[in-house]
Amino acid sequence: MITLFWCPQTRSSRALWMLNELGEPFDVRLTDVRDPENLKDPDFREASPMGKVPALMDETENGTVHMADSAPICLYLADRYAPGRLAPAIDDTSRGKFLFWLGFTPGAIEPAMMEKFIGFEVARGSSGWGNYDQVIQVLNDGLQKGPWILGDNFTAADVMLGSSMFFMKQFGLLEAGNPAFDGYLERCLARPAYQAALEREGELKK
Repeated sequence: MITLFWCPQTRSSRALWMLNELGEPFDVRLTDVRDPENLKDPDFREASPMGKVPALMDETENGTVHMADSAPICLYLADRYAPGRLAPAIDDTSRGKFLFWLGFTPGAIEPAMMEKFIGFEVARGSSGWGNYDQVIQVLNDGLQKGPWILGDNFTAADVMLGSSMFFMKQFGLLEAGNPAFDGYLERCLARPAYQAALEREGELKK
């Protein structure tokens, strides 16, 4: 059984979306990371050494898997439960692009967002993500072919990108009226699994 350690208004919302895409049974364990008492949960501590969500515990026939962070969680779930559907196979030539885009959120989008939020300038040539403008341009270019980041196939990389772009749009960090961005977000939000995740998150917050 899969258990998601979840907290509202955090990155764990994208793990909830990913789990809904799988169609596998799972439990959600509310873990308010702002409450020190929750950090004493031994299952959560094993899964997330840094005390961050999302974190995951998966009790399998080979033992229990513990892990944290949304990109590794999405990769693990896709490879284990939806290989060839939500993640290209290891020998698929699209696997390289899939891994690049899967890691684009934590490696480029999130630091670029922080750059924008706190208003500091970075040296494009020496920072790992370039800078905010470059990140937006690369994302725009990557979405031109569509309908998904790898073309016709929706994957876990779209869960990472779509959830991040939804957050960016809420905070005014995406260019208004960009057809590539607007269309992509509409397609993401139209997915029943994403709607189910947003609905469940609303219920869990009550």
